[in-house]
Amino acid sequence: MRARPNGRTSGELDQAVDYILDQARTTLRALDAKTTRDFVAELAEAKRVFVYGAGRSGMVARAFAVRLAHLGYTVYVIGETVAAPVQKGDVVVLVSGTGETYPVAMSAEIAKNIGASVLVLTAHRRSKVASFGDVVLEIAGDASTQRDPRLAPLGTLFETTTWIFLDGVVAELMARRHQTEEMLRQRHATME
Repeated sequence: MRARPNGRTSGELDQAVDYILDQARTTLRALDAKTTRDFVAELAEAKRVFVYGAGRSGMVARAFAVRLAHLGYTVYVIGETVAAPVQKGDVVVLVSGTGETYPVAMSAEIAKNIGASVLVLTAHRRSKVASFGDVVLEIAGDASTQRDPRLAPLGTLFETTTWIFLDGVVAELMARRHQTEEMLRQRHATME
């Protein structure tokens, strides 16, 4: 890479950032409004929330769990040793780009059988994970559907867009729960 006079690299970096931001914006604006409202409503009423995803989708899910904890939710990451068992009435948020990742699909089926509310974020509405969802948000963004995958390889668009969407959900939940940033800061980790 060649450095520009302003210190930024030339070519791919700028193109990739612009492309990812444009695609995320387009995808988020196209989300079904009713499904989005249902997704937020389930979380707004939740007593306990469980999140899960594998790989980079799992990192997005974990980041969301942290923000929910900052909001004062009782939240667990499925698979962690300190997670409580999912129970009827809990809300389970699953993040899976392909919607076919075995441990996520298995978690979806178990949660559904228990009677938890299953919220799914995926790039594939007709996937195994989505088949168990009470609310399924299809967030386009896998390499097979994008116009220039070299600028956002593999699941980059799905993961980035999902992260942005979930941060937007946090802002909505802050408003609904009458939370301020200072209140969230008081719940922020003091030891990391």
